[in-house]
Amino acid sequence: MNAIVFLLPIALVLGAIFAFLFLKAVRAGQFDDLDDPPTRMLKD
Repeated sequence: MNAIVFLLPIALVLGAIFAFLFLKAVRAGQFDDLDDPPTRMLKD
């Protein structure tokens, strides 16, 4: 029981940090597709 009380808040805090960093990267355009649009133009 002591392990759950100790590890659960740590897991929740780490999950929140990773979610925040992921959303920050998405808003900054880190995952925009820059390779496909030029090749799509050539396929038309």
